[in-house]
Amino acid sequence: MRIRFQFLVLSALVALCGEVRAAAPNFLVIFTDDHGYGDVSTYGAKDVQTPNIDRIGEEGMVFTAMRANCTVCSPSRAALLTGRYPDRVGVPGVIRTQPENSWGWFAPGVPTIADELGEAGYHTGIIGKWHLGLESPNTPNERGFDFFHGFLGDMMDSYTTHLRHGNNYLRRNDEVIEAEGHATDLFTDWSIAYLKERAAKPDQPFYLYLAYNAPHFPIEPPAEWLAKVKERHPDLDEKRAANVAFVEHLDHGIGRVLTSLDELGLTENTVVVFSADNGGSLPHGQNNDPWRDGKQSHYDGGLRVPFLMRWPAKIAAGSKSDYAGLNFDLVPTFLELAGAKSGAPEQLDAVSLVPLLEGKPMPEGRELYFVRREGGKAYGGKDYHALIRGEWKLLQNDPYSPLELYHLKNDPRETTNVAAKAPKIFNELSTALSRHIQRGGSTPWQKP
Repeated sequence: MRIRFQFLVLSALVALCGEVRAAAPNFLVIFTDDHGYGDVSTYGAKDVQTPNIDRIGEEGMVFTAMRANCTVCSPSRAALLTGRYPDRVGVPGVIRTQPENSWGWFAPGVPTIADELGEAGYHTGIIGKWHLGLESPNTPNERGFDFFHGFLGDMMDSYTTHLRHGNNYLRRNDEVIEAEGHATDLFTDWSIAYLKERAAKPDQPFYLYLAYNAPHFPIEPPAEWLAKVKERHPDLDEKRAANVAFVEHLDHGIGRVLTSLDELGLTENTVVVFSADNGGSLPHGQNNDPWRDGKQSHYDGGLRVPFLMRWPAKIAAGSKSDYAGLNFDLVPTFLELAGAKSGAPEQLDAVSLVPLLEGKPMPEGRELYFVRREGGKAYGGKDYHALIRGEWKLLQNDPYSPLELYHLKNDPRETTNVAAKAPKIFNELSTALSRHIQRGGSTPWQKP
């Protein structure tokens, strides 16, 4: 009798573990490129229509005060994948296909979220833009991803030729491939194919990082999409019309991915997050309203990004949060939701957003740190920085200008530099910023 009782208890535990395992959420991060805060309908855009991106927030949570980890591509992506500030993983600037103009080296050995989730039993995939290295040891499959279908480089000279400086960086895992079609459509198709494969293996949860290169310039919407925008807005500036069409074509692709989740029965227990690597590029007709400036700038137009999260199993539709966090907070958030343990949690700079999802307050007293290194005459290979602490923001927008100080509560548009009027705060933030710079300086940012 006792043996039978022990057997029944053991069977119940095994069944319970199986249920817990099956309940582990899937993760889908949709990450766009140079996507302005004002180029998503949810955030007040009037001329651009993004019903599919909006759907993520309508069916989940809209974050109104999230920022990217950098004003440009590679550092934001390095942070998003590691949960650490970009200079602490060797990527303070853009990793480019031309070595003489490359300002980062993704530190080998630093675990990525793909490494951590892989250890927890997840299948991990990246589709689209990598932008963290062209060769070993910094290819996606060597940095934790089971599957890669996309391009290694920094950008494409055309969305239809897929080349960069005449070179083909398209890959399926480590295989050089060629493809026909608009890059946005390709990445959408490849993502749907990945989801179908994972749906056929329901016992293993997945993490998919879908990194579109749109709406990064060159602004190349398909002709039929541009025609629709011009018909709807005949008086719209040509440059703006092209960007609106580009974003709406991208939104359509995102809609196809969301529909695929629905059709495959994956929607309920898949955490979907939409965000971008930095603010939009003003010279290319992109919109960051209501924030000042754009890409490359430490004013909030360069840093504030759309951030929407949906998880029908746990997040109430129509939720909203004004928490001021950073994109890389997804790393500890996902690890916590997956029941995974980070190999070095004490080294993470990111903070889990799980309390927000549970209706609880977040810890207070957090600093947000930003860095960017760049070459050329305007920057000289040097870096420039920003720091936010509470209501105060200290920043530079090039290495040669003095630091500026803004009180974000009273001056959210960052119009009045109060550095001379608040010397105590200025000195405190300057000292704190110096500590961040020193810590980042311990990690090499050039290939050995």
